[in-house]
Amino acid sequence: MQHQDPRHRPSRRTLLTATAVATASLASLSGPAFAVGATGSQTGDAGDDRDRVAALLGRMSLEEKVGQLFVMRVYGSSASDPAPEDVAANRKEIGVDNAVQLIERYHVGGIIYFAWAHNTRDPHQIADLSNGIQRAGQAQRTPIPLMISVDQEHGSVARIGAPATMFPGAMALGADGRARDSRIAALIAGSELAAMGVRQNYAPVADVNVNAANPVIHIRSFGADPEAVADLVAAQVDGYQRAGIASCAKHFPGHGDTRKDSHFELPIIHHTREEWERLDAPPFRAAIDRRIDSIMTAHIVVPALDPSGDPATLSRPILTGVLREELGYDGVVITDSLGMEGVREKYGDDRVPVLALKAGCDQLLNPPNLNVAWNAVLDAVHRGELTEERLDQSLRRILELKLRRGLFREPYVSHAEVQRTVGNAQHLAAADKITERTTTLLRNEGGLLPLTDRHRTVLVVGADPASPSGTGGPPTTVLARALTALGHPADALSTGTTPDRATIDRAVAAAGTHDVVVVTTADVAAESGQQALVRALVAAGRPVVHLAIRKPYDLAYLTEVGVSLATYSWTDVAMRAVAKVIAGEVSPTGKLPVPIPSADDPDATLYPLGHGLRW
Repeated sequence: MQHQDPRHRPSRRTLLTATAVATASLASLSGPAFAVGATGSQTGDAGDDRDRVAALLGRMSLEEKVGQLFVMRVYGSSASDPAPEDVAANRKEIGVDNAVQLIERYHVGGIIYFAWAHNTRDPHQIADLSNGIQRAGQAQRTPIPLMISVDQEHGSVARIGAPATMFPGAMALGADGRARDSRIAALIAGSELAAMGVRQNYAPVADVNVNAANPVIHIRSFGADPEAVADLVAAQVDGYQRAGIASCAKHFPGHGDTRKDSHFELPIIHHTREEWERLDAPPFRAAIDRRIDSIMTAHIVVPALDPSGDPATLSRPILTGVLREELGYDGVVITDSLGMEGVREKYGDDRVPVLALKAGCDQLLNPPNLNVAWNAVLDAVHRGELTEERLDQSLRRILELKLRRGLFREPYVSHAEVQRTVGNAQHLAAADKITERTTTLLRNEGGLLPLTDRHRTVLVVGADPASPSGTGGPPTTVLARALTALGHPADALSTGTTPDRATIDRAVAAAGTHDVVVVTTADVAAESGQQALVRALVAAGRPVVHLAIRKPYDLAYLTEVGVSLATYSWTDVAMRAVAKVIAGEVSPTGKLPVPIPSADDPDATLYPLGHGLRW
């Protein structure tokens, strides 16, 4: 089947027409249609793009070329006038005061936004920051717009919170299983990012989570079935890029089967070449078939693909041999953060960026010390380890991507577009409808759910993981509020992820004054405080509904619970959705996108892939 190339940005008129078509296809959402923001316009044909890039390369100094390879963090909510504490952080870590000075000194090609760097306080502020960054890019000797990026996977990784439209994350969408819902979620999320001036999103996660003990991917993955993951990855690539932003599949060649976190150490993936082809490759092949704009590397060792012991980010056999030559990918390759220990374990910070370029990377993301990294690349060219022609290969990909995404023609965004697009009522309604299809009912002994008038009052108790900014409060509070609105008066009692005996006793006492207890858990381990809390509540005799609001694997440690659901997320939208399931407003339709192994025997399956009850 022939598909429209999603890399080419539609014109404003084309996008609005496409929105009308999308609107007509949303009948099953049972809600109002959503509007897709239109920012920028289509560039010329591929030949025009190549000619313009060639002209730019001819004007750029070597220092400018080196800078364009880097995507860097910067502190502050303003490009030119950040708060004093942000100025201090910038001076300490980067040697500049603000984003404007960062661009002037290093000519960076991109900036990545983080909530902890105070970049993402609210949509209008983000738009102003984006515009300030783009003005600084235009003020350079060779005016080049910046590619502003973010990790906005939704669910557990979301740098921008409400009032932007929030979704529950990849594994929840995997439980839904509908490619169209995943495409719509990406289309909505992408249109809102574009309206705020963010034109590259490091999503979707293309890792297949086949290891229940995976400490870093888990619910960030769509699931454990490679073909199902591939379908949803392809859908999200299409959605993001039709919204006008660059999608980025990660983490190549696949981070789904590890017990180590590459933020802190260097994992080894022991898949054979045949296992890699069967388990890890399908989602990346699907993304490439969809002509994805960018792919992010993983700081992992895969001996079957490269026996040298080098992480994939620094491996020419993996990035050039497998990704480019075997899979035929010629888009932008970006490293995962160069500040992660997984890529720093074997080589120093002055060698990592040079080796990444030699391996086949194009963009160098967030080095711990930009001055060291920038000068290392410059010095490598001067001494002949890297050639200027090699830099030009990457620069052509980067600049052509910026042209495709309309950044040269329309680098700026407007407050009117932010107001019209970000978190509008249609987007929020669509998010609610999609999320209602993700809740998975794992166990319902005695038919306790849905609740009836006999179980009118509810105590919501349990874990409250940290939530994205701008939410309605801790998940126990949001859930209690939603249940109350649905006719089941509820009180909330947060007990945290490590409740002690006194906290457990308070929860048991509170349970005695309610008809039913809903207990939330997040990352339960054997003989943990959360496990003890659930056991104590069950022993107290009140009906207990268990809710796994992070990993579904919690149920393996809570086999005494008669009723259990999984939301794969603790965002407000997920809590509203599960409240409707508990109250009987909607039927649970989610299916487990991963198997749940037994806690006693990891080789035995407690609940299989695809399990999910209905009423």
